[in-house]
Amino acid sequence: MKTLHLYLLRQVAATLVVTVGVFTFVLLLGNVLKDVLDLLASPKATAGVLLQALALLVPFVLSFSLPIGMLTATLLTFGRFSADQELTAVRAAGISLVSAVMPVVALSLALCGVCAWFNCDLGPRARVAFKELRDTVVRDTSNLSLGEGRYIELGSVTLYARRIEGDQMRDVRVFAFTNGVCYLDLFAPEAELRRDTNRFPSELALRNCQGLLLMAGTWQGISAEERVEPISSFRPRRQDPPKLSEMSLRQLLAERRLRRGEGVDVTPIEVQIHRQVGFSFACLGFTLVGIPLGIRAHRRETNVGVAMALVLLLAYYGFIILAQALETRPNLHPQYLLWVPNALFQGIGAWMLARADRGT
Repeated sequence: MKTLHLYLLRQVAATLVVTVGVFTFVLLLGNVLKDVLDLLASPKATAGVLLQALALLVPFVLSFSLPIGMLTATLLTFGRFSADQELTAVRAAGISLVSAVMPVVALSLALCGVCAWFNCDLGPRARVAFKELRDTVVRDTSNLSLGEGRYIELGSVTLYARRIEGDQMRDVRVFAFTNGVCYLDLFAPEAELRRDTNRFPSELALRNCQGLLLMAGTWQGISAEERVEPISSFRPRRQDPPKLSEMSLRQLLAERRLRRGEGVDVTPIEVQIHRQVGFSFACLGFTLVGIPLGIRAHRRETNVGVAMALVLLLAYYGFIILAQALETRPNLHPQYLLWVPNALFQGIGAWMLARADRGT
């Protein structure tokens, strides 16, 4: 029995390392395209800074890739286990499937603890640290030469400058937006980037500018010797209150107590709390479902296991997306909806595992 347990653990662990590595890379690539490009455009972004930024993104990404990797690993491992007739040999030896997979279930419980750490503490802190690092690099004086001949988004303002010398610009084009709609189009032969005491760009002073302003649905021509447009994209992160999705569990609990004392609806905070805690148990549900599904699939092809994993993930994350979409409707208690996928996956998985143990 001990040999069988070690064999299954090694098989699952080896596949888990590969699948977690693949999913982590894919998710990191998405975050790189979304968040790290600002750093790549900066002359102050050395290789060390970029590596540090990627390292800070890893805990946040691992909170998602670990459950996904565990699900895929169990599907692939027990699919091969069944296809190679190893399960038949185990049953012939008088060993039940439930007793054989107990170490794998124990591994999933251990990973639940790791995911809880990532979801409730390390992940949010690392995410905030990454944004602070990005803001620190971006607001550096030498970094704020912005780049000539390309469009730069500065908060609600999009800026183009043909030539830049420090904070002085030539042939400047400015587009201002509100709710995603452009309401201002300006051109100025000269402009100056003004900063606050923290060296963050605070406003753009346009000289001898002219352009178009959208008023009451109609574009009107405007001109001015000097016009000042406020910008805010480089404000320090610490000056603004953190988003609920960037808070650790301890911070969320403190925020909930504070808002309850103020008589404010705490449902959005409750949703984040239950999401962090509930998603930490995903590894267990995915394992209980993945083992019998892998056996039932009875295939050696890895693409079958990956396809099944993606379908199950869509079902699980669908509940999370729905709960977050309903967080502004406290009468529906969306925070409790986040426990539905855990109950379904663990209950159905235990039932399927018992059926597979009986050979039905």
